[in-house]
Amino acid sequence: MTIERRRALIGVNAGIFLAHIGNFIWFPVLVASLGGTDSGFWAGVVMCMTYVGRLAATFFYEGVAARIGIRGAVFAGTATEAVALFLMGFGDGVAVYSVLALLIGLGSGTAFPGLKNILVSYPDDERPKAFSTFQMSAQVGLFGGALLGGLLADVDLRTLFSVVFAIFIGFCLASSAFIPRDGFGEATEKSAAERVPLFSTAVFKGIEVRGATRYFLLSAVFWFLSIGFMVGIPLHMEEYASGWAPSAPFWITGLSVLVLQYPLFKFMIKHLRPGAVMAVGLAGMTVAFTAFGAGRSVPWIVVGCLTVVLGEILFVPSFDIWVARKVPADRLAKAMGAMHFFRSAGNMIGSLLAGALFDLATSWDIPGGNWYVAAVIAAACAAICLLSRDEPPAEEPAITTEEERAEAAA
Repeated sequence: MTIERRRALIGVNAGIFLAHIGNFIWFPVLVASLGGTDSGFWAGVVMCMTYVGRLAATFFYEGVAARIGIRGAVFAGTATEAVALFLMGFGDGVAVYSVLALLIGLGSGTAFPGLKNILVSYPDDERPKAFSTFQMSAQVGLFGGALLGGLLADVDLRTLFSVVFAIFIGFCLASSAFIPRDGFGEATEKSAAERVPLFSTAVFKGIEVRGATRYFLLSAVFWFLSIGFMVGIPLHMEEYASGWAPSAPFWITGLSVLVLQYPLFKFMIKHLRPGAVMAVGLAGMTVAFTAFGAGRSVPWIVVGCLTVVLGEILFVPSFDIWVARKVPADRLAKAMGAMHFFRSAGNMIGSLLAGALFDLATSWDIPGGNWYVAAVIAAACAAICLLSRDEPPAEEPAITTEEERAEAAA
């Protein structure tokens, strides 16, 4: 790896590390705070708006990057996110928080693809190391942010978001100072950049990927469950374990992922097919949600946090392998766009329903009822994965008309 690519990798990893620290400081505290002053539903609405912003950013990221370069897109997105986070400390009310959350999502949805684009531009033999260190930096940042969030749980929101603002300014400077303007591929010519529209809905072309859409729907349900945990657990802590910091569960999940991610997935994928590995991950989430609902006290929360991580550890990388086997090679690029769309859709719906289900369980006096619903959904998905077959991609039909050729080229 050259010095330039090594420097860029340091900048990218420093950026994602600081971003995860900042995010896992503020969002558990804000969700718990809104759950106490307003309701779980409104806490979910605010979190949902961040994902609305991220999805919206996909429509203009390419146009922005073509005009100001990947480095400029990362800087602009991170700066937008930092300013919105700073204003969070001075805001009041769900409406204000929702608007700022939308801006946070727009900034994140512009900066994060830029960081990924840098890694994609590395040579083939250097990409595995680049992506593995990127993932590790994110997990270390998550764990560090959860710890710092616990220390800052009792400070006022103005102080909390001022700290987060400083961290995101560090993210802005660290990442943009080291990464090249356009990655390590061929620089985009100005004439080509001018042909890229600033706003484009071409992302919708990747949503339908022949017969694989049903598998992307399964992925959307997984992210629905995953964000449901992230939004639901701070509300759960506020109601049933208020003596602990709202970010305490993420100390456990962050450390567990760091320790188990590589050895556990490597062992499981070596001995089981991807669908079965995904089923094990979802079974772990089923056990976790059942524990949250049945016990609700701190020991049960710890048990749930130790098993819910199996979803992230086993489902996510196995799904990538699963898709690669089920989608024809010439449609994998579209599959990546579809995966992003369905992940965002699952996150948006999950954010809303996590808070709403928590409110319903509380108002109907069914403690843990929201978690039982999630457990049933996770168990059903585990069964689908277990019963699935890893058949090779279906052969593409012959292209016989000009219209079909144009559709294939798109």
